[in-house]
Amino acid sequence: MNNERSRYLIQCDPQGDPDFEVTFYKSIIDKDPNYVDALTLLGEAYSRKGLYEEGLKIDQRIAVLRPLDPISFYNLACSYSLVHMKKDALKNLRKSIALGYNDLEHIAGDRDLSSLHADRTFHRLIRRLCKKILIGIQKHRAD
Repeated sequence: MNNERSRYLIQCDPQGDPDFEVTFYKSIIDKDPNYVDALTLLGEAYSRKGLYEEGLKIDQRIAVLRPLDPISFYNLACSYSLVHMKKDALKNLRKSIALGYNDLEHIAGDRDLSSLHADRTFHRLIRRLCKKILIGIQKHRAD
């Protein structure tokens, strides 16, 4: 990641007008199609506009570009959930957790995952993550 470019994006972040954001970030991606920070912001803009299918396509690209990044797969799970593809959402949430995503409070309260909240598999994933976190805490205390 180029820190100078990231600072530029943060300084120029046009949040508030999703139409402008989409145009702005697409123009950046046209010049650098693998610029993950701009792709991330474009995906978020699509979601704010309710263009969940477009956001899903962006998150799929990011997951390919960052195959070991737990946040990429968490965001992909959210996108699948928003388009009601529960099986794919759960698969990517599971992968995100396997890669190290462990923000239990965020997962449990994330409205993007609301289509999963009544699902038994989702609850099993949450219970497993709780156990994993507790085991980590116990190991840390033992050291």
